[in-house]
Amino acid sequence: MNGILAKKLGMTQVFTEQGESVPVTVLEAGPCVVVSHKTIDKEGYKAVQVGFGLKKESRSNKAEMGHFNKAGVSPREHLAEFDVVDLDAWPVGKEFGAADFADVKQVNVSGISKGRGFAGTIKRHNFHSGPRSHGTHNIREPGSISANSYPGRVFPGKKMAGQYGNKKVTVKHLQVIKVDGEKNLIFVRGAVPGPKNGVIVVRKD
Repeated sequence: MNGILAKKLGMTQVFTEQGESVPVTVLEAGPCVVVSHKTIDKEGYKAVQVGFGLKKESRSNKAEMGHFNKAGVSPREHLAEFDVVDLDAWPVGKEFGAADFADVKQVNVSGISKGRGFAGTIKRHNFHSGPRSHGTHNIREPGSISANSYPGRVFPGKKMAGQYGNKKVTVKHLQVIKVDGEKNLIFVRGAVPGPKNGVIVVRKD
């Protein structure tokens, strides 16, 4: 298994043996359960579907309950797929947690960043503000956005005001500082995208 689903608990600091303070993000990785297998014969690829976070049966529809009942597991809130080399080593119903990452040194984490709504170019793209004296009105405006007569249009992808955040962000090569297998906690160095209690996908680097 090359990954696991986790919940972001927040940030804290740990101290090394040399007394250095290291900022870390605490991830509650697991317990996760294998819900189904994806095979080359049926789906065209090989992977396992993993469930994380218990979900009330009253909040699950019939299709979801049929999927979980077939696997013989209780309903889960979040599902994700991860590549595996040997499907037989990960039977349906098997539970696992942070202990499987005890020997991992670096991970890649993905999550949905905090949504900040409609934002201007200064906040969204770190533009500089205009002069604030001599009667100018261009203080927080983006300025010119296109050329003259040619091409006579704005190119797609132009940095402008718009929705800021609330999209998938991946941070690579985060160092794993400590793993607590009993409590299913993974301490990674630095920040992780998303709010507290947000769902994070952790993959081995």
